[in-house]
Amino acid sequence: MDLAYVCEWEKWPKSTHCPSVPLACAWSCRNLIAFTTDLRSDDQDLTRMIHILDTEHPWDVHSVSSGHSEAITCLEWDQSGSRLLSADADGQIKCWSMAGHLANSWESCVGSLVEGDPIVALSWLHNGVKLALHVEKSGASSFGEKFSRVKFSPSLTLFGGKPMEGWIAVTVSGLVTVSLLKPSGQVLTSTESLCRLRGRVALADIAFTGGGNIVVATADGSSASPVQFYKVCVSVVSEKCRIDTEILPSLFMRCTTDLSRKDRFPAITHLRFLARDMSEQVLLCASSPTSSLVECWSLRKEGLPVNNIFQQIAPAVGDKQPMILKWRILSATNDLDRLSAVALPKLPISLTNTDLKVASDTQFYPGLGLALAFHDGSVHIVHRLSLQTMVVFYSSAAPRSVDEPALKRPRATGPAVHFKAMQLSWTSLALVGIDNHGKLSMLRISPSMGHALEVNLALRHLLFLLEYCMVTGYDWWDILLHVQPSMVQSLVEKLHEEYMRQSAALQQVLSTRILAMKASLCRLSPCTVTRVCDYHTKLFLMAISSTLKSLLRPHFLNTPDKSPGDRLAEICAKITDVDIDKVMINLKTEEFVLDMNTLQALQQLLQWVGDFVLYLLASLPNQGSPLRPGHSFLRDGTSLGMLRELMVVIRIWGLLKPSCLPVYTATSDTQDSMSLLFRLLTKLWICCRDEGPTSEPDEALVDECCLLPSQLLVPSLDWLPVSDGLVSRLQPKQPLRLHFGRAPTLPGSATALQLDSLVRAPGQPKMDHLRRLHLGAYPTEECKACTRCGCVTMLRSPNETTAVKQWEQRWIKTCLCGGLWRRMPLSCS
Repeated sequence: MDLAYVCEWEKWPKSTHCPSVPLACAWSCRNLIAFTTDLRSDDQDLTRMIHILDTEHPWDVHSVSSGHSEAITCLEWDQSGSRLLSADADGQIKCWSMAGHLANSWESCVGSLVEGDPIVALSWLHNGVKLALHVEKSGASSFGEKFSRVKFSPSLTLFGGKPMEGWIAVTVSGLVTVSLLKPSGQVLTSTESLCRLRGRVALADIAFTGGGNIVVATADGSSASPVQFYKVCVSVVSEKCRIDTEILPSLFMRCTTDLSRKDRFPAITHLRFLARDMSEQVLLCASSPTSSLVECWSLRKEGLPVNNIFQQIAPAVGDKQPMILKWRILSATNDLDRLSAVALPKLPISLTNTDLKVASDTQFYPGLGLALAFHDGSVHIVHRLSLQTMVVFYSSAAPRSVDEPALKRPRATGPAVHFKAMQLSWTSLALVGIDNHGKLSMLRISPSMGHALEVNLALRHLLFLLEYCMVTGYDWWDILLHVQPSMVQSLVEKLHEEYMRQSAALQQVLSTRILAMKASLCRLSPCTVTRVCDYHTKLFLMAISSTLKSLLRPHFLNTPDKSPGDRLAEICAKITDVDIDKVMINLKTEEFVLDMNTLQALQQLLQWVGDFVLYLLASLPNQGSPLRPGHSFLRDGTSLGMLRELMVVIRIWGLLKPSCLPVYTATSDTQDSMSLLFRLLTKLWICCRDEGPTSEPDEALVDECCLLPSQLLVPSLDWLPVSDGLVSRLQPKQPLRLHFGRAPTLPGSATALQLDSLVRAPGQPKMDHLRRLHLGAYPTEECKACTRCGCVTMLRSPNETTAVKQWEQRWIKTCLCGGLWRRMPLSCS
C-alpha cells in the first residue's frame, strides 16, 4: 500500500476550510468522492460545505454550500453514482443530483425532515440488483459463470415489479424515517419508532435482506448496553407509506463479558454491517481514550433443543427441530491503538464462516480486506472475517513493527495526523482518507496485499476486476492505478480474448465499453499510445454508423422483419462491386429520403467520414508502421465494411442535397472523388473481410493509394482530445502534492509526450469533438469536457434539427468513452 497523491486546501486570508465534526465521506461507483468541511470565516461563522471531486482531477473540486444548519452526519451515494444524500444533526435530509449531467455542477431539489432529531444512519432503499463475484471461477470462459445475478428483492416495488426509489434514515431518538420518490416527483415520507420503548441511539447502521426487508442495528454508545437489531418492512397502503418494525436478537460485545477487560473499553465507537446487502455479519469496535478492540459477529440459525417430555407429547416436533437465530462471535482483535475510522469493501464476494482459512492464504482475493485507521496515523487492511492484519500503511516517515503492542509505543507530544473518515473504492484497489487537518490522501492498495505474486497472477487479478467493471458499468480508474506500462499489452490481449469468448448478444452490449477500456489501458504505455487514437476513432465511427442508419425509414410500414439499416449492411456485404453506383442500384433509394435541412445539419459528420476514408487509404503504403494512427483499421474488415456502407448512404444523400457531401480539394475539376475512394476502399475491404480469405493488398492497390496525395488534399485529423488527468502521470513511490482549486503542472512522462504529439498544439483552433465543429483558438461558447478522455463539446446545441438532437442525446449523460462530463471555464475551453 503506497500513497498516490495528496490534495490539500490553500490558506485564504478571510476564510478557512476546516474538517467538520463529524467528518463524512462517500465514494461512488463512478469514482466521484464526496466529503464535508466547515468553512470558517473571520467572524467565526460556519458554512457547512459539501465537496465533490473526480479522482482523475482532484484539484477540480466542486464545493457547494449545503444549506444544512447543523453538522452533516451522513453522505450516501445511490447505486448509479449519480445522486447523493446528505443528512445533518437537525434531522434534515437532502437529495443532490447533477445539474445538466455535469460532474462539477450539483443541485438539491428534494429532501425530507425530522425536525430537531439528528440523523445517525442513512441509506438508499435497495433496488434489488445484486451481482455475485465467483472468485473460484475466475478462469471460466463465460462472464455468466464469473458474475451471476443473485435473487434479491427490492425494498419496495411499484406496479409491475419496478423498484421504488427512496431512502431510509435512523435518528438519535430511535425513530426510523422512510421517504419514497414517486414517479410524479413527489416525496412520500413516514416516520415510526423502532420499538415501543424508545432510547438514545448513538450509533446505527442499515442493511438489506434478500427478501426485501431492512435490518437496522443500533447502540447507545455504552459497551455495557446491548447492540439491538430490528427488522423494518416498508409498504405503501392507500397512497401512504407504512412502516412495520420487529425486534431481532441482540448481542453484548465479548469484551464486556471478559472480567479482565470489562471496564477497559467503556464506549462503543463504531458499528457497521460488513456490507449493505449482508445483514448477517456486523463489525463492532469498543474503545477507551487510548486503545480500541474490534469484534466481528455473525447471525446464525441454530437448532433449539426440545425436552424429551415435549417430544413424547408432540412427536411431530421431534421430526423437525425448531430453529432460532443467534449471534455468534467470529473473531476479535487484541488491544489496538485508538480507532479513528473504518472503511468497508464494496465488492459483492459472498463469504461463509468456512472462508476464514482464506486469511492465512498467500493468494489475495479482491475485496476480502477492510481498512482500519488509528490515531497513531497508521492504516491496517485486515481480513473482513478473521480480522488478521494483511498490510499496514504508516503516514509518518518512521514505520513501526506490526507486532509491536500499541500500548508500548511512545506517545507523540501532539496529536498525530490521522484519518477521520475513509472509503474504499468499488474494486478495493484504492483508499481515500480525509485527515484531521482536512487533507485528502489517495492510497493504492496492491492486489497482492504485500505478498510476492507472479506477474501472471497479478494480471489475472486485474483482468478479473476489469471484467467486473465491464459487466457492471462501474468506472475502472482505481484499477488503472496498478497497471504498469509493461502490463498493458498483455492485459489488452487477454481482455480481448475473454470478450471474444462471450455470446454474440453480450458482445454487442459490451462492444463500446471494451473499446473505452482498451483505450484507457493503452494510454498508460508509450508503446501503445497510437492505439488509443484507433479505439477512440472506432467508438466515434460506430456511433455515427448507428445514428445515420437509424434515420432510414421503410417506405411501407408493413415491411417485413429487416430494417433499412440491416438491408443496407446485408447488400453491401454481398455485393463486392467496386463501382459505388452499381451498389446503389440494389438498394431501395426511397428509404433514404430525408428532409433537406436534416441532411445539411449532418454535413459535418459526413465530412468526417469522407476525411477519415481518405486518410486511411493515403496511409496504406505506410501500413508497416504500427506507430501511425489508423494502423489497426487497415486490417479490420468490420470497420472497413462500416465505412463502405456509410459511403453508399452519403452518395445517395448527395443526390438529394449535393451540399451535404464531403468537400475534397482535388487537383482535377473532373475528378469524382467519392467513386475513387469507394473503389479503393472496396479493394482494401475485400482483402480482409470476415466472409472471405484474408490476403495482403496487391501492389496495384498500394500504387493507387500512393498517388492519392497528388490527386486529393489529405486532411490532418484531430486524433485525440487533450486529457489533463493524473493516472498516466502517476509514478510508483512518488506521490503528487496537489492543491484544491489550483490546476497543477503535472510531471511529464514518456507516455504523456507521445500523447502530446497527437493532439493540437496550444493556440491552434480547437474542435468540438462530437459535432466536428471548429470552435476557434479561444472559444466563446461554454463547453464541457470528459473526465476520462478529455473529449470537448459545447454545452448548448447550435442546431435544433431532429437528427442533430438525436445525435446529441446519445452524449447527454456520458461521453463516447463512458466518462462523465464536467463544465469547463471559458479560459480553458
